[in-house]
Amino acid sequence: MQDLSDFGEPRTKIVTLPKDTNSSGNIFGGWILSQIDLAGVIAAQEIASEQVVTISMEEVIFKRPVFVGDVVSCYAKVLGVGNTSIRVQIEVIALRLSGEGFRERLHVTSAIATYVNVTKDGQKKPISAEIKRLHGF
Repeated sequence: MQDLSDFGEPRTKIVTLPKDTNSSGNIFGGWILSQIDLAGVIAAQEIASEQVVTISMEEVIFKRPVFVGDVVSCYAKVLGVGNTSIRVQIEVIALRLSGEGFRERLHVTSAIATYVNVTKDGQKKPISAEIKRLHGF
């Protein structure tokens, strides 16, 4: 599992519900993708000057199923900043009640997503050198 010590607190945290399941009774992959995207946007907006839009998810790895009642936490950190783009790594952890009655943390999904800094009317907007410097890029 990815060491989460440099990710900080979760960007999102939510309990999974029966309405989020697929036909097999597990949490639908599309629901997990939306949680990943939300966490990535929150991380990217710390650098963006106005707003961001998702342009790609270059890698999503589903390692374990997620079940109803799991508490899903999405951790995200910015990997890099380009002229208008922000690349973010997202790690998804499920807190699950084990058969023995204790909570266990399971690394269930990983993703890398790229966002673009845009104006309110959707035009690409460069990220200033000062903002990049302030965030260590």
